[in-house]
Amino acid sequence: MKCPVRRGAADAIDVAVTDRVDFQHLEAVWRELETRANPSFFQSWTWMGCLATERFPNPVLVEARQGGRVVALALFNRRGRTLYLGASGIPALDCIYVEFNGVLAEAGREAALSRACLRAARGGGVFGRRLVLDGVDDIARAAAEEPGQACAVRSQASPFVCISGQERDFLARRGANTRYQIRRSDRYYAGDGAIVLTRAETLPQALEQLDRLAVPHQASWSARGRQGAFDQPFFRRFHRALLESAIPRGEADLWCASAGGRPIGYLYNFRYRGRVLAYQSGFEYGDAGPHGKPGLTCHHRAIVEAAETGMNRYDFLAGDGRYKVNLADEAETLHWIEVDSRYAPRPVARWLRDRVRRWVEARGLTGRSGIG
Repeated sequence: MKCPVRRGAADAIDVAVTDRVDFQHLEAVWRELETRANPSFFQSWTWMGCLATERFPNPVLVEARQGGRVVALALFNRRGRTLYLGASGIPALDCIYVEFNGVLAEAGREAALSRACLRAARGGGVFGRRLVLDGVDDIARAAAEEPGQACAVRSQASPFVCISGQERDFLARRGANTRYQIRRSDRYYAGDGAIVLTRAETLPQALEQLDRLAVPHQASWSARGRQGAFDQPFFRRFHRALLESAIPRGEADLWCASAGGRPIGYLYNFRYRGRVLAYQSGFEYGDAGPHGKPGLTCHHRAIVEAAETGMNRYDFLAGDGRYKVNLADEAETLHWIEVDSRYAPRPVARWLRDRVRRWVEARGLTGRSGIG
């Protein structure tokens, strides 16, 4: 199906939507466009192509071309009339949690191309297709919010540190309490010997490090009465497959911070286009005592290493964890969006609920027996 967006005969953008996807061919096209785009790691083929046939059992590919050149790509999975961007829509498979998601588009043209691709994905008619866009940025949100559509949006801050050329004064730019906590923690661990940050250099080392990380990670979440990421079988399988591609390409770091041979904690970070993304961690809280802060110590060491190796941003990803706020300089907002016709059942039901809620609140009935 062709959905041309005209800007003049020589400048036409032709957008095609297809459910016949050859993933082997798509890899070459996708990686070539990556070189002309400004994607996040979650938009790279290393992430998108990992176990793709399993994660996208009913794929829908949106491809924008201009002058015969591919200028934008968006890969969805279809469930019923819903298309999930960069995700499956199946909870057991989406446990890997995508962020900085979006349409892969030529650099500098993201807004227009994202709008064209999402419009084509929605399709025509009164209802069109429902879109679910997880973990997208402000550009994708603006592209999704068109007249005549209903958007349900949940937003969350993603804190980050600007580190380019500033490794020497990183601590000086923290708040007084954060500096004190980091220095006290470092002194505590240094009592057992110098603090060392060790990277897994080979795939077998990385896989072993991932298994070690999983132990304190799971223990920490279990202590809070919640499931950890590694409880999901697909999470483990996906990341073991991902590392097979990411480690040789230098796109993943498995770190162990230790002192005197005693582990302090583990970090699983992605490294891509000058950015480090702190994806997963496991810290040895049992040995921390009252003064040890394994999260602060591990991330501080990783931030300094990233700056020393020429990276310009250390991203903690979405969430409001205390250590993220204390270590970060800034934050970017990510959005989880549902796009649908305002006349579709879900938006109509939300509209009715909102109307009832406002009616109840206006009459001061909230909290009475049977109401609210």
